[in-house]
Amino acid sequence: MYHFMYPDDVVSAHHYHDLARGLVERGWEVEALACSRGCRDESVRYAQREYADGVQYRRIWRPRFRQSSFSGRLLNAAWMVLAWARVALRRASRRPDVVLIGTDPVFAVTSAVPLKLFSGRMKIAHWCFDLHPEAAAASSSIDPASPLYRLARAGCAMGYRRCDLVVDIGPGMRERLRRYSHGAAEATITPWALAEPSTEAPVDPASRNELFGDCAMGILYSGNFGEAHEFQRFLLLARSLRDTPQIRFCFAVRGNRANRLQEAVTDGDTNISFAGFAPADQLENRLSAADIHLCSLRAEWSGIAVPSKFFGSLSAGRPVIYDGDSDSDIGGWISRFDVGWVLGDDNIQAVAASLRQLADDPRKLSGLKQNAHQVYREHFAKQAMIEAWDDRLRSTIDGNR
Repeated sequence: MYHFMYPDDVVSAHHYHDLARGLVERGWEVEALACSRGCRDESVRYAQREYADGVQYRRIWRPRFRQSSFSGRLLNAAWMVLAWARVALRRASRRPDVVLIGTDPVFAVTSAVPLKLFSGRMKIAHWCFDLHPEAAAASSSIDPASPLYRLARAGCAMGYRRCDLVVDIGPGMRERLRRYSHGAAEATITPWALAEPSTEAPVDPASRNELFGDCAMGILYSGNFGEAHEFQRFLLLARSLRDTPQIRFCFAVRGNRANRLQEAVTDGDTNISFAGFAPADQLENRLSAADIHLCSLRAEWSGIAVPSKFFGSLSAGRPVIYDGDSDSDIGGWISRFDVGWVLGDDNIQAVAASLRQLADDPRKLSGLKQNAHQVYREHFAKQAMIEAWDDRLRSTIDGNR
């Protein structure tokens, strides 16, 4: 159960379709219940029923509430939760053995309450990509001291406590989830890269020239840029490297903070450029065009979300400059696996000096790339994550907690 799924181009839709397809390959019968509308363009309508890669898609019609507004998201959530609850009313022979609930729409986990109420024997798993209402508080959409916030947390707590398995995507998120005292079995299964080259991705010359020209080092931010992301330190880093023309930055972004980023770039930022958002079929070439990738998460979002672009960067064999809390999940992985830099107010000049050295030492840069790719293959690869899902779901059905 997830709001937007195949063939929508939102990143999490790809993850859920990959998971569904992977489970089919491992002997599962998978039915996917999603919304019939597109995520970025709600005028797009998908077929009510579709069979794709062995997955049976049933799409739920809902009114065209504006997903970009807070009230619209709440109405969409209520509509989808009520629609999903009907699964518990099916005849026993048509009920699933286990239901996997995602985190879109917001408060989706509350659908576990009616599902368990009307079908207590059905197992429920929850894959938490981000936490609500914590995300709303982090983006200042709701006051964490307000009665509405407390009510939302109480509703989510009821949902979590009816889950048999709660899967997070990082240790920080697990700690936040434990505050709900859910009592479910736990696992950490991270989202994987949408493109997984078998070796460190070679630079695509056409994409490289388009984004960076003929410079020695290209540094790229590619992906969504929303309320959870920050850019000020990236701009300070780029400005500290204006005297090094062989290093250039490019932002290929979309999202509700993309315009703020563009407005913050001045005519003096001659080493910064922008590019369009890359569709999934062009993503591998886009990611391989750079030598180093950028990733960010505002400190107040630590443990609430984990940017999936981090995994795409490692899969492409690209080290990461991360603007975020050093104690966050990505900060911890960068330190543990030596796959980049955690950028802070106190080390911008040090990171700039390191980049200058790497621009003059292609062999050392190549070693960093190889390490990033190897770390991804050993710790975050898609097949290993799907195997983990297969194992945990089977254990959940068997009652092994």
